[in-house]
Parts: sequence; structure tokens; C-alpha cells
Amino acid sequence: MALFAVSRYAGEEEEDADEQAQEERARALLERLREQAKARQLRRQQELGGAGPEDEAAEEKRSAESAARERGGPRKEREGGSAVQKRKRDGEPGPGADSEEDTEQRGDRSNLKKKSSKRKKRDEGTEGAEVRKKESSEGAEGKQSTEEELPSAALGEEAPHPPPSSLAVLGDYDKKPVQKVQPFLPHWLAQPKLVQKRIKENLIPIRDVPGIHPKLLKKLQMNGIESFFPVQAEVIPAVLQSASNGYLMGQGGYRPKDICVSAPTGSGKTLSFVIPIVQVLLDRVVCQVRALVVLPTKELAQQVSKVFNIYTDGTGLKVVLITGQKSFAKEQEMLVQKKVTGYCSLADIIVATPGRLADHISKTPGFSLTQLRFLIVDEADRMIDDMHQNWLNQVVKAAFQAENEAGSNMLFQRTKPGPVTAASCCYPQIPLQKLLFSATLTQDPEKLQQLGLFQPRLFTSVYSEKKTLRDGTETKEDCEEKYTLPEGLSQSYVPCDLNSKPLLLLHFMLTKKFTRVLCFTNSREASHRLFLLVQAFGGITVAEFSSRLPPNERQRTMKEFEQGKIQLLISTDATARGIDIKGVNCVINYDTPQFIRTYIHRVGRTARAGKAGLAFSMVLRIQERRFLRMLKDAGIPDIKQHLVKGKLLKPLVQQYEEALSKLERTVKVERAQKRV
Repeated sequence: MALFAVSRYAGEEEEDADEQAQEERARALLERLREQAKARQLRRQQELGGAGPEDEAAEEKRSAESAARERGGPRKEREGGSAVQKRKRDGEPGPGADSEEDTEQRGDRSNLKKKSSKRKKRDEGTEGAEVRKKESSEGAEGKQSTEEELPSAALGEEAPHPPPSSLAVLGDYDKKPVQKVQPFLPHWLAQPKLVQKRIKENLIPIRDVPGIHPKLLKKLQMNGIESFFPVQAEVIPAVLQSASNGYLMGQGGYRPKDICVSAPTGSGKTLSFVIPIVQVLLDRVVCQVRALVVLPTKELAQQVSKVFNIYTDGTGLKVVLITGQKSFAKEQEMLVQKKVTGYCSLADIIVATPGRLADHISKTPGFSLTQLRFLIVDEADRMIDDMHQNWLNQVVKAAFQAENEAGSNMLFQRTKPGPVTAASCCYPQIPLQKLLFSATLTQDPEKLQQLGLFQPRLFTSVYSEKKTLRDGTETKEDCEEKYTLPEGLSQSYVPCDLNSKPLLLLHFMLTKKFTRVLCFTNSREASHRLFLLVQAFGGITVAEFSSRLPPNERQRTMKEFEQGKIQLLISTDATARGIDIKGVNCVINYDTPQFIRTYIHRVGRTARAGKAGLAFSMVLRIQERRFLRMLKDAGIPDIKQHLVKGKLLKPLVQQYEEALSKLERTVKVERAQKRV
């Protein structure tokens, strides 16, 4: 029995030895993987600046404790197994070998140990596979994190405890100063011909300007003009020089340059193109349309037509006004006449509005622009913004359209400008020269490109002046000027609320004793209501001027205002563009203008031709900041604040309330009449 037990235990011990050998190999592999992971972790910390000695010691201690816990159980088993094997080799029976009960207990323990060893072997194999998988993933992450952290390590940045992350941040988030984009202007805009803005100090006698015809000098003196303004003294010789060889060809046979003029309101821009055009056309033989002046409003066109009539009187030149104030058939009779040989022109100079001009180009038989020499665009900035019926392209197309009449003379016939070649120089062509005038001429090349200018020249009075300080040094003004106002203009703004605006207007009219005041509103309805209110208040001769009135009534109103019969003229922006109203000593912006160009043209109705004038703007509290910012951005000097105390308005309140009740009744009557 004892021999059988010894042989059975010997077989079990051999199996245990094999299992223990496999356990040892698995454990050795696990230890090696852990050591590799630990080495990689230490290397990573060294690359990031190195971990402290305390961290390394703590890490080694934790590793040693975990290794001891894992090696503790198997070591006891190995010690027990080696003692049994030693006793077997020495032939000594184990304790209690001769006891059957002990033998059975040992068998039970060996079976339990065998089962536990198999289960442990299976668990360690699974754990080893998981460790290998984890180490491979840690290796990939370590490589990626090393690549991500190399830039910071190269910069010497310390990161003792980097947060574990597998995300890569792309791009540089450092704030960099943004460079201000500088506008690039064409040479003719960047280097213009500067014109003096101070009129009184730079008057030039008319005889000192070279090239003006004696007949025109006599006309100027007859109209009381002894000196030219600075813009006139610069532009008139330039236009005359471009037509020094006559109107049939340019100087030296070349195409003349186009001319752009930007000067303040009331600086004499109209006379700058009237005088040279009349002089160039004095020697014409056949009546053809040689000059075309296009303006945005009927009133402005009528004003320019009057100036042309003054200086063409007695010269044989014919000026025709087409603005729609007369019937279309009547205007056709003024433009062309049909004879046996065909149509002939009755106009040398045409002053027109764009819409009416486009109608005649397309609908009037015999109306020809093939001999057009000058195209003048007044108030050019508004004409660019409002291209009615695409009038400019229609004019250019009509000007370069070949005549289809049989046997027409090809001499002096023009073709569309193109590259200069030997063929294009074989015969002369009538050039088409464009002249642009405005107080607020845009410097946007994209907008100016619509006009198709040819090598333009710019005459401008918009520039920064040098100021002389007390110490004698000169400095330029800080703000960059974009527009120029008349020299004698005094500007003020009145902060107010909506309910006090009518009272402020009445206060100014009754206390300032102005003789001619031009008041601007933003709409026809506002203009009409304000007119009815002031009329109901009484004590002030008032009239309204807007597009709701027929042309004849508007002409009559304007004439009475110039004569001084009307003290207050309430108007929309219909009179803000170019209208030269004599004797206006004050402009009141009852409604704040929304755009800077509107403001420039409104206040430009006073302080004209070097005279003095006042401009008041009623600005609501909510509009004050925006209004001042608009003026500052335009380079306009600081505007004065004019405060009116409430106690000055109290005497007007009772009469004002009575006027409001009258206004309400009048409005009801007008509405009833419209319904009928």
C-alpha cells in the first residue's frame, strides 16, 4: 500500500513540475513586458524634462510590491514541492506516510492543487495575451505622443505631468497683429492736380488766364465777373488746350484726355465747362450736336441751360433743353428738322436729364450724336449711382454709330477707340472727350470704371492743409479729408427730441430774423406737413418745394424765394443738388441726412462764391453719435453744438398747440378730397 502511494505521488509530482515550469515561463514573460513598459515610461519622462527622484522612487516601490505579491504564492508552492522531491530522492517517507487517512487527505489536496494550477495557468495565459495587446497599443500611443511632444521639448518647456491625450491640435493659435490694408489707387487718383480751396485769397483776374477769346472776356465783364475762382483758372485752360487744334481732332492728332473735377459747392464748376465749350464751338460751320450736358434734375438742367444761353448770345450757337417740361413732340421739333435732303440738326449744345435723353436717342428720327465732341456729366457721383435706362451706354453707342446714308463722307468718321495701329492713324477721327464735375466725386475705381474714362486727369481741392503752430512749426491735420465744404460756412447741430423739432424751427425763424432760409426734410410727406404747420402757426411767409408740385409752380416758387418774397422754403433734396439760389443765408436740416454726400450738398446751398452762411442740423439724441461719427469719418472739422434751453420755447407752446389742431383738420380735408 505504501509502495503504491509513493509511485502515485511520484507521477503527480512530475505533472506538477511541468505545470510549474510553464508558470515560470509565463511569469518571466510578464516580468519582461512590465520592465519594457517601465523603461519606455522612464524614457518618455526624461524626454519631457525628467521626473523627480521622489516620483522614480515611488514608482520603483510600487513595482516591487506588485512583483512580490505576484511571486508570493507560487514561491511557497515551489518550496513545498522541492521538499517532497528531496524526501523522495533520499528515500524517506513523508510524515504520516503509513497512515491511510493521511494518504487519502494528501490525494484530495493534490487533486485540488492540480485543479487550481490548471485554472491559474489558464488565467495567466489570458492575462499575458491582454498584456501583450495593451503593450502594443501603448507603444503606438507612446510613439504618437512622442512625436506630438517633440516641439515642446525642443522649446525647453517643462511638462512634469503631461495629460494623457491621443488628440493632435493642428494650427497656431497665437494672436498676430493684423496689418491694415492700404488702398491702391491709380496714378491719376493718387497724384491729382491740387486746386486751392480758399476762394477769396486766390482770385485770378480773367485777363491773366491765357487763351480766352476776347468775345467771351467781354461777356464775362458784362456779367460782372472780373476774376476767376481757383477751379475755373485751372480747368478752363486745360479744356482749351485739349482742343487747341479745333474740335475735329485732338492735340497733335491724339485723343485728348478726359477731365474730372472735384471742388466744393459754389466754387464755379458750371462756368468751368461753359466757357471753354462755347469758345471751341465758336468757329463751327454746320450745326451738329457737338456738346451734351447730362444732369440729374430738371431744375439743375434749367439753371445750366440759362448759363449757356448767356454766353452763346450773339454767337449763332443753339442751345436746346430737353428735360420733359415740354411735350415730347415739341422737343423733337427743337432738336431736328426734316428737309428734302434728309434730317438736319437744330442744336449745337444739348442740356438734358438722362431719362429724357434716352427717349430721344431711341425714338426721335434723325437725332444723331455722331459728331459729339464733349460729353459733360455734372453731379457725376449721383449720375453714376443712378444709371437711368443705361443712358451712358446708349450715348456712347449713338456717338460711334456709323451713318448709313448713301455717299456719306467717311472723313472725320469715328470708330470705337482701340489699339493704335497704322490703319487707325490713316485718317483723323473726331474724339469724344468726357468732363466730370461734382462736389462729392467718388474715388472708387470700380465705380469710375463704368464711365470708360481715357487717361483721365483729376483736379481736386480735397487735401489736408498744413497748420502753423505757435512755435512756428507746420503740421498736417490728423483727419484725412474726403470732402471739402465752402470756406465761409459755419456749421452747428442742435440736440433735440422729436416733439421739440417744430418749436426749434419756429424759434430760429422768429428770433434770428433770417430773410432767406432753406429747410430740408427727408420726404415729400414730411415737407408738406411741416409747411402746413408753419402756415397754421402764422407770422412767417413759407412755401414748399418738392416733386409733388407741377414744374410751373416750382419755377414760380423759386423765383419768389430769390426775390425775397418767401422767408422760409421747405424742400426735399430736389433742391440740394447744384441749384444756385441767390441770397440763401441759412440752411436748416430739419431731418438729419442719412448720408454724408446728402449733408455736403444740402449745406452747400449757402456760403456760395466765397460768401458767409450758416447751417443748423436738428439731431435727435439717438442720432447724435452716428451723425458726429459720419462727419468725422468724412474729414469734416468739428461741428459746434448749439443748445436751446426749454424756457425759450415755452412762449410758443400755446400758439403751437393751436396750429397742431388746425393741421389735423387740414389733413382730414385733404384726405377727403383725395378719396373724392
